[in-house]
Amino acid sequence: MLRPSVDDHRVVGLYTGKIVSGVGLLMIVPLVTALVFREWDTAIDFGIGLTVCLAVGLGLQALCRTSDELQRRHGLVVVSASWILATALGAIPLYLSGHMGSYLDAVFDVMSGLTTTGLYLMQDLDHVSNGLNMWRFILTFAGGQGIVVIALTFLFKGVGGGLYHLYSGEGKEDRLLPNVVHTARVIWLISLGWLAVGTTALTIGALALGQAPVRAFLHSLWVFMGAFSTGGFAPQSYNTFWYHSLAFEIMCIIIFVAGSLNFAVHWAVWTGERSELRRNVETRSFAVTLGIFTLIAAIGLARSGVYTDALPLVRKTFYLLISGHTTTGFGTVYSRALVTQWGPLAMLAIIGTMVIGASSCSTAGGIKGIRIAIITKAFVQEARRMLGPDSAVVTSRYHHLKNRVLQDATIRSVLLITVAFLTLHAIVTMAGVLAGYPFIEAAFDGVSAASNTGLSCGVVSPSMPGALKAVYVVAMWLGRMEFLAVFALFGWLWSVVRGR
Repeated sequence: MLRPSVDDHRVVGLYTGKIVSGVGLLMIVPLVTALVFREWDTAIDFGIGLTVCLAVGLGLQALCRTSDELQRRHGLVVVSASWILATALGAIPLYLSGHMGSYLDAVFDVMSGLTTTGLYLMQDLDHVSNGLNMWRFILTFAGGQGIVVIALTFLFKGVGGGLYHLYSGEGKEDRLLPNVVHTARVIWLISLGWLAVGTTALTIGALALGQAPVRAFLHSLWVFMGAFSTGGFAPQSYNTFWYHSLAFEIMCIIIFVAGSLNFAVHWAVWTGERSELRRNVETRSFAVTLGIFTLIAAIGLARSGVYTDALPLVRKTFYLLISGHTTTGFGTVYSRALVTQWGPLAMLAIIGTMVIGASSCSTAGGIKGIRIAIITKAFVQEARRMLGPDSAVVTSRYHHLKNRVLQDATIRSVLLITVAFLTLHAIVTMAGVLAGYPFIEAAFDGVSAASNTGLSCGVVSPSMPGALKAVYVVAMWLGRMEFLAVFALFGWLWSVVRGR
């Protein structure tokens, strides 16, 4: 490996500074919220956080001025480095708020928000300020689209191919338009369109539940952000269970299923190609696996006899399974009820949904449905090849935005990421077991963190060991980056020391 030059470091520093500045500017929203509601201490906290973010971001840009073009290796390193720096700086207001037990806890919550995981260590969540709650949901909404997508949308004006390496480094590969900056802006256009419609619908529902207008609007805005970003954050400690409303749950399901769809599918529907929703291999894979795991969970719950009536059984089972499959993490049961009432079989079904996840190029995490579909087709193709004549040429096709032929290179790439995810799940589960938790509980919360889901059976809490908190932070980061950008950062650091 070649040792990076000074110019290489300048390119990385310049673009990292731009992205960190963008994250800092997001703090203006909770700062203004705190001022509107006269939450002076919270406003000061965000004033400090904003100042530090801009100082670091603008300082990096000033120190690393360069006209060199962004290369692929630069883009991957920028993505990983900017996520680490943005997390560390974004934790400042949370730590200053007094609701966090330590700075590590604040880093945990910010990483959970940016990666749209939804696990949290914040204490006394039901009584945090509006400004602080706004920051939690801005983090998860921005993280769902991607902080690099934010930078591409508002801070970059270039059209060079180098910017694509930033976009793809954040786990996105599908371009909606030929220009990656225009693609980023379309992603935000789709998200903001859904924001207007979803917040309005939820506000009507919250008003019907008896909430005051301002509180109804804020809760609806926050719940929408948590749902569409498949982030799992909620303004109350009981999550969406707090609302006790079937209508509210149905609206949430619609929103987080929409958020779990590939943005390219959204764009196809918006531009008139509605058949893409039905034909796409990801949506078909999602429907099949959701049905299988819902059936498994229903069997487990029927055996345990937790729900004696059909409606609660269907309502609780389907909501939690689809919440896990979209990696949203919204819940309508108490965390410990998963262990004491649902039992191992139902918990394994939820773990299965979290492992798979939803669509690529969406706000969701997990291995992704398209990879599961490709692996399945590869097995079928290989079986046909083994059973057919030696002279037969066996090919498989699938539809993802267009008709495609399954290539060996695609299969290798898919298997590489899938094995990496499964290895990560195993390591995080083992870390939980070593920390003293039962295997099924360690697997549940460990997979939830690594797949960026956010459901918990009670392992994640402020009292969990600090080492396990750090493991979960790294797992959330690896899962969101889908490994390659993180490996590139480690390779960059190694080449600095040992490169030729």
